[in-house]
Amino acid sequence: MKRKIRFLSLSLFLYSAFVAGEIFVWQDPQGQKHYSDKPRQDARMLAIDPGYAWHAIKYVYDGDTIKLENGQKIRLSGINTPEVTNRHHDGEPLGEKARQWLMTKLDGETVRVETGLEKHDKYGRLIAHVFTRKGEHINALLLKNGLAFVTLHPPNLNYADKLLQAQQEAEEKGRGLWSHPYFAPKHFSEIQGKFNKGWHRIRGKVIRIKQTRHNTYLKFSDKFTVKIPRKFQHLFPDLDQYLGQSVEARGWLNKNRYGYQLMIRHPADLQVLTGG
Repeated sequence: MKRKIRFLSLSLFLYSAFVAGEIFVWQDPQGQKHYSDKPRQDARMLAIDPGYAWHAIKYVYDGDTIKLENGQKIRLSGINTPEVTNRHHDGEPLGEKARQWLMTKLDGETVRVETGLEKHDKYGRLIAHVFTRKGEHINALLLKNGLAFVTLHPPNLNYADKLLQAQQEAEEKGRGLWSHPYFAPKHFSEIQGKFNKGWHRIRGKVIRIKQTRHNTYLKFSDKFTVKIPRKFQHLFPDLDQYLGQSVEARGWLNKNRYGYQLMIRHPADLQVLTGG
């Protein structure tokens, strides 16, 4: 029987509150800040300044990274495109196509740059949504054309519903990376020895759940784990519901002394597989 993917019940409407600016923050006893669209007794509501301006484009590094005329590097928020070839690593399929698409789209354009709660990444790049003078949302268009995949990093959840809708359309229609064998889902047992360190879709059955102070681990086996940092767990439904379920996890794969691990930060990265 053909398998179908059912997106988890934490659905797109949950994030409309983030777009409207209703984000609540609270601090746990360990001093870790948490963000949510739901109010609670010990939380305060944040006022969101979208922080946007208009800029000319100087350079396109790849499908998700650009440089403005003022010298500021921009990392497109909420998405990731395949790698292009550089001195550090080989390129991935559709990486150069995504870069060429972005170059063509932004050629001669002045763009509006809109940031979220967390404005910079660890490399000092501005994390932002980019819009053309016609109001085209570049982040979403890359997803819609199958040239990127959603990678939501809380607390930057503005436009999350729009990004997920764009990806879902591309996935259902098999556009771009969604029909390329390189990005097809793999069973966790196929990950062994040398492997591509990029973004992966890994499938398996959750046979055990392990809780620690900082993380929850969904175990596919003794050598393959999906890691969910506890600071993001309030975004997920009850994680116990995954026990015994066959799931697809989407994210970056790493190897450690125990085996292989894929970290996720958002429920959109974890889908329950059901028979059809």
